[in-house]
Amino acid sequence: MVLCSRMLLNTILLEFHDNIYSGHLSEDRNMERIKTCAWWPSWRKDVIEYCHSCDRCQKANEATGKRFGLMIHIQEPSSPWEVVHMDWVAALSPGGDKSYNACLVIVARYSKTPIFLPCHKGDTAMDTALLIWNKVISHTGCFKNIISDRYPKFTSALWTNLHMLLGTKLSFSTAYHPQTDGLAEIMIQTLNADIRRFCAYGLELKYSDCFTYDWCTLIPSLELSYKTYIHASTGKTPAMLDKRWNPKLPVDTLKKDLVDIHPAASRINLLLDKVRHHAKRSMNNSFEYAKQKWDKSHKNPEFKVGDLILVSTLSFHNIKGPKKLKDSFAGPFIIKTLHGTNSVQVELSGE
Repeated sequence: MVLCSRMLLNTILLEFHDNIYSGHLSEDRNMERIKTCAWWPSWRKDVIEYCHSCDRCQKANEATGKRFGLMIHIQEPSSPWEVVHMDWVAALSPGGDKSYNACLVIVARYSKTPIFLPCHKGDTAMDTALLIWNKVISHTGCFKNIISDRYPKFTSALWTNLHMLLGTKLSFSTAYHPQTDGLAEIMIQTLNADIRRFCAYGLELKYSDCFTYDWCTLIPSLELSYKTYIHASTGKTPAMLDKRWNPKLPVDTLKKDLVDIHPAASRINLLLDKVRHHAKRSMNNSFEYAKQKWDKSHKNPEFKVGDLILVSTLSFHNIKGPKKLKDSFAGPFIIKTLHGTNSVQVELSGE
């Protein structure tokens, strides 16, 4: 073992950590190697600091441990269409009389009622706004808040101005982090699964086998199905919370002794108040359960304006070279502003 001076410190650490045969190993493995041949005061502390501050390690290594961002509770609405979640299903096969290849998904946060609108992947902000105005607003009224990811349709000036006129507050979730838009994401997963179940793409199946080659023909039936099943977070059907009664299904015609609860029935307002109170309590309980599970694997970021941070390259599509070989993180970048507790805006360089 050699007693080293402080002047040789950087040379030794570079030799044991940075060289190609050292492999940028962790501090524990570096200390195991160094202690067999060298020693100096506070050598353990120096090795740990050197490894933690290694620029190549920070950029190339995958993130481990708890991820940043605790779950944030979105204030629950008090009426069915006050707050809605929006997202798109893209890359669908052409369907309908206009060869639609995408579907706009709108879900009421309060009642979980879905609306599926066939559209085109290349629709402009005006096309989307007109689609909602013609197909949705007359049935739901104007929304107070829209929750969606930062899709180009939402960031266009026309879309923003239209909803400002309608009194809508745009509430974007963080880019590439659709956790705040989980309701629409889950509905999209369900819609995709049902389209796969009932659409015979390239299969030797006929219409008589309950399959179709046009996904647009499924939309009315799927909407009716989702509106009449009991949602886990509310304990009620979306139709009951939205319209105060459940639409009849074909199977209901076989139920001779079925007693319908209709808006004209007595004491309907009292019943509705109890149903909505129960639904709101159920949604809060559902969120608390989800938050408890989420926060176990996440931590609260402690960033400040002016801090230097590395940014994940997962959403960077302009980096040249094979994806497998690109760094996991880029930077460091300076934090310009903070948006809530889980989002920051940074100054990106020209690179």
